[in-house]
Amino acid sequence: MSHDFDAVVERAGSDAVKWAKYAGRDVIPLWVADMDFAAPPAVVAALRSRIDHGVFGYNQPTASQVEAVVAYLERKFHWAIDPEWIVWLPGLVSGLNVACRAVGTPGDAVFTATPIYPPFLSAPIDSGRRLASVPLVRDSAGWLWDFPAVDAVLRSSRARLFLLCHPHNPTGRAWHADELWQIAALAEKHDLVVCSDEIHNGLVLSPQRQHQLFATLSPELAARSITLLAPSKTFNIPGLGCAFALIPDARLRQDFRQAMHGIVPHVNALGMAATEAALTLCDDWHAALLDYLRGNARLVERAVAALPGLDMRPVEATYLAWIDAREFAADRGIGNPARWLEQHGLGLSDGADFGAPGFVRLNFGTRRALLEEALERLGRAAA
Repeated sequence: MSHDFDAVVERAGSDAVKWAKYAGRDVIPLWVADMDFAAPPAVVAALRSRIDHGVFGYNQPTASQVEAVVAYLERKFHWAIDPEWIVWLPGLVSGLNVACRAVGTPGDAVFTATPIYPPFLSAPIDSGRRLASVPLVRDSAGWLWDFPAVDAVLRSSRARLFLLCHPHNPTGRAWHADELWQIAALAEKHDLVVCSDEIHNGLVLSPQRQHQLFATLSPELAARSITLLAPSKTFNIPGLGCAFALIPDARLRQDFRQAMHGIVPHVNALGMAATEAALTLCDDWHAALLDYLRGNARLVERAVAALPGLDMRPVEATYLAWIDAREFAADRGIGNPARWLEQHGLGLSDGADFGAPGFVRLNFGTRRALLEEALERLGRAAA
């Protein structure tokens, strides 16, 4: 089956947060991380079938929905899980916040590395924890961990929880096994629980690379892990609100559920139906999506490389380009490059929200003609 990712799906004037931000303005929105593509046909068909039933009472996960998760993990990652490990969530950000509340006690430190998806920075604080962090470093090839610095901060902060983003938002890194093992060694050394956000697991762009779930490194590491997953990024269904945590350790799972109690609602029936279809019926759509995103990524990388004052590293995973605009801003006396680009018709995410002022994040998960127009605007703004 062929899939047309060049098709125009009109989102302006709809309920899309991404497009509503610039309503009435000539600004191309490439900021928040949802794609402009229609959901896979099998997902749409599953939603229609569920709607045709006509009753939307309180729902619970069906046997086939649970089996869809179990089979997906076995098929994609060779991880045989116990269905009891699954904790359903209405969103991955909820999972980050619950993890911060479930591990340790108020006042304990939660560690992460910057730049990072903004809820990693807010969830510890909102949960009555302290935030401990170190910056990632960059070489000519890409973004890397400064493991001696991580070790020092973990020791001094006495952190209880390590928030890992894997693949990484916003840098687009797909962490290699040796990097994951070094994180694992630190987790064991400092007796940490690792909460791994792996929502972009299906968006590794290299055909030669396969995502490895952190928890699959060893049973011992699985026992100190919370793995957060959702179909929302890979299959572009974030508005349907369905995610899940995988928590092999019974005590940790009990603490996680207790932290949810009375606060976190169940997952709605449509989100569950869409998740089952996404995980079982959409391999061809997914393969076509990756091929299209690879082309978009190369387009962005070439455009940025040709512009003075802008720099980025190759995108290994996600549909997000992390662009260093600090030199560009300094050369022109610009205080905020994201605001400057917005004034030139391009709506990107501000790196300051990720802990990295002077950077911008560009979402290239859109039809190519619109991306080409956006890159033309970027070129004019940087000229």
